[in-house]
Amino acid sequence: MYHHPKSPPFTPSTTAATTLSKDNSKCTPYIILASFFFSLLFILFLLSTSASQSLLTIRRDPSLFPNRPVSLTKIPYGPTPPSIAYLISGSAGDSARILRLLLATYHPRNHYLLHLDLSAPQTERDRLAVTIHSVPIFRAAQNVDVIGKANYAYQRGSSTVTSALHGASILLRLSSKWDWFISLSAGDYPLVTQDDLLHILSYLPKNLNFVNHSSYIGWKESKSLKPIIVDTGHYLLERDEIFYVTQKRVLPNSFRLFSAGVVIQGNYMQFLLLRSFSACFAKLEIPSFAGSAFAMLTRSFIEFCILGTDNFPRTLLMYLANMPYSFTNYFPTILCNSKFKSTVINHNLQYVAFNMSSSKKKLSSRDLAEFNAMIQTGDAFATQFKFDDPVLDRIDRKILKRKPGRVVQGGWCLGIPANDTCSVWGDADILRPGKGAKRLERRIVKLLSGDRFRSQQCLDR
Repeated sequence: MYHHPKSPPFTPSTTAATTLSKDNSKCTPYIILASFFFSLLFILFLLSTSASQSLLTIRRDPSLFPNRPVSLTKIPYGPTPPSIAYLISGSAGDSARILRLLLATYHPRNHYLLHLDLSAPQTERDRLAVTIHSVPIFRAAQNVDVIGKANYAYQRGSSTVTSALHGASILLRLSSKWDWFISLSAGDYPLVTQDDLLHILSYLPKNLNFVNHSSYIGWKESKSLKPIIVDTGHYLLERDEIFYVTQKRVLPNSFRLFSAGVVIQGNYMQFLLLRSFSACFAKLEIPSFAGSAFAMLTRSFIEFCILGTDNFPRTLLMYLANMPYSFTNYFPTILCNSKFKSTVINHNLQYVAFNMSSSKKKLSSRDLAEFNAMIQTGDAFATQFKFDDPVLDRIDRKILKRKPGRVVQGGWCLGIPANDTCSVWGDADILRPGKGAKRLERRIVKLLSGDRFRSQQCLDR
């Protein structure tokens, strides 16, 4: 007898599943619509962000950076002026000195990054940023920035190296158009206008690195190369002293160490001092090797140090991490042990004014004689100046023609002398070099003349 299969009994779960599937089918269009809506909002957000970023670029004043045909930048109008990236650093209480140095070195073509280290309170850093934003030309050119997340930079340790590399990496991201990198401290000051400097640099190859250097070690091997220190600036948020350990390091055999020197030009004499004389400086109450870290480095070399295309800069950075005054060794050693060896000029264009800084309101006849000697060297910068040094006032009046609280006048300034000449501006490519350009030209021609350039390059002695 044939039996038909019985249908499965009705269960509540089956009905619930069927009902749930119907509800899901009804909700699916709403889910898709909501997803589409949020995706559209996200895309609009990205577009608005990119638009705001493009507006930041557009907001640069077209009077300073006009669009011009390429033919106008060619000879006979002269080469296009280069651009310099400045890192200006200071500590607590240095905001006024940093601002004065910024005004003295300002040009719309350059880029400036200001750094107050962690010894300065955040309020001082904020006030500096607000002051920068209040200057009309800074807003128009959009070329001045302040580091918000600061760090310590001990001159006696290696944190100065990492601080400079950090600042240089930020400048690389901020602009792709600068040609040289210069790190200044609050005690530095220019001896030529930026129109003078940019005019001379526009006729030089853009692969030249200006840095004092020598491989001479002498007895400093046991005093400053083999000792090991701990630089607390790398890992502490509070200021602490650098301390020495009992162990000694072994000098490398895979590369040769080079050290920056200090050129002292006082009383019409010139000496090249290496770091081994820091003990003598201490007895004379002179800060050891202040200013010796100064160098003018090319963008391609900075990229070589930061972007990691070669392992040597990282290897050297680790080797120097616990060496005293390692900043005087880092850049010279990389330059002279790499493909950049042939690009080095053994002079950093900086005058070390140990005898110039004065606390007197009026300079003596001896001070004036040394001032004139300093200017006639043709160097672009000088260092070792104190806060409100009267020498700086004389540089402003006689050399830079700068009024207090104002930027140095350049070819881009179109205002009338009765008011602030630079309150009205024009094309930033227009330079108006003066006597400082002639002095700087003579200095560089002397450095490059004859066999001097090659004979003093990465000296292996």
